[in-house]
Amino acid sequence: MTAYAIAHIRPETMNEDILRYIETMQSTMDPFGGRFLVHGKEVEVMEGPFPGTIVMVGFPDIESARAWYASDAYQEIRPLRTDHIAGEVVLVEGVPADYDATGTAAALRTVAGL
Repeated sequence: MTAYAIAHIRPETMNEDILRYIETMQSTMDPFGGRFLVHGKEVEVMEGPFPGTIVMVGFPDIESARAWYASDAYQEIRPLRTDHIAGEVVLVEGVPADYDATGTAAALRTVAGL
């Protein structure tokens, strides 16, 4: 099942470290099948406050996403971002192609006794 690394980042100023991070990141993802799905695009905020932007990377599965994040190659460049850009990073597993939210709603109704 496809998995995603999603970063909500709030960059303030560009510098050499951030540029090196951007230039190097793809090579850290390649061994794990990672590819950018969203990068360098402006977000269109529809509801609520949302400072910053999103970076989204797809991986073949959650194990690959975890292995990329824990890899020596990524951990080596990670401070180039974290020392200069505020933000959060999460890993999340996707849903299958035939996913139907009504099943999730039914399970939640059962758990909630509704």
